[in-house]
Amino acid sequence: MKILCTGGAGYVGGACMRWLLRHGHDPIAFDNLSMGNRGSVPADRLVVGDIEDRDALSKALRDHGAEAVMHFAALASVPESIEDPEAYYRVNVVGTKNVLDAMLDNGVKLILFSSTAATFGFHAEMPLTEESPQSPETPYGTTKLAAEWLIKDYAKAYNLGYGLLRYFNAAGADPDGAHGESREKESHLIPLTLAVPLGHREKLLVYGGAFDTRDGTCIRDYIHTEDLAQAHQLTLEALKPGVGKAYNLGSGSGTSVLEVLRACEQAVGKPIAHEITDPRPGDPGVLVASSERIKRELGWNPQFSAIQQIVDTAWRWHVDHPNGYGGAQ
Repeated sequence: MKILCTGGAGYVGGACMRWLLRHGHDPIAFDNLSMGNRGSVPADRLVVGDIEDRDALSKALRDHGAEAVMHFAALASVPESIEDPEAYYRVNVVGTKNVLDAMLDNGVKLILFSSTAATFGFHAEMPLTEESPQSPETPYGTTKLAAEWLIKDYAKAYNLGYGLLRYFNAAGADPDGAHGESREKESHLIPLTLAVPLGHREKLLVYGGAFDTRDGTCIRDYIHTEDLAQAHQLTLEALKPGVGKAYNLGSGSGTSVLEVLRACEQAVGKPIAHEITDPRPGDPGVLVASSERIKRELGWNPQFSAIQQIVDTAWRWHVDHPNGYGGAQ
């Protein structure tokens, strides 16, 4: 299948691009490189463009003869969304509308959307299922849910097929060590933790140590990018015009910040300096999801279920690529 991947040079988008290429599909990346990296995708499969530009989207779809869209491009920081909701509504909501309108312009009927479990409420019963109430409590979650609604409304009116994949923290690196997580402004826990033994940071800041969890720190799901990519392929291949699917991707139990820290220390082979500080606005104590539906319906079979496996792949990448992709865009 010919696929346009918005945000396809990003961390998750790039992993899915590489997976799709290995599994017989024909994807190209459409990315403005604000967070993505040229080096994460083959040079002949990158179109530099922005989802705020509907004409550029339409041209990319037309030039590639795209049959489907995987929509990864988004702003994705909870604290940043609280500080700057305008940007989040502009990129995550209006940008998604541009993607959908460009699809209509070119007769593309299938879209797979990279959503988030932040569309659910922080106080819902855990683990989250697809039937859990969606009542987001941050602009990030609200804008991603609004994008889901847009997709559903367009699908109903224009006979689109859609998939919504809701997950938390993508993590890890390609098992062959060739690609990993690299961005100018890092916000993810595992690379922030590994930056300390690499000498890029003095210490890890642990935001909050008094949550109602097993060790007082936040608990989240961590999903390896290879497993995310497998889920995207399976969902894409199940899409048909007029049919919509929504799946949560998670471990069902989650991992605490301190447990991630210990796994990083195990991978590195020495203690990692850290300090527990005040919790950040908008951070709930526990967010984990059940993925029983996608396992049952599509046969999703994660291969990197243990946090130590995930961290070990990340550490190998960072050791071999201490400067990431070199910062070159």
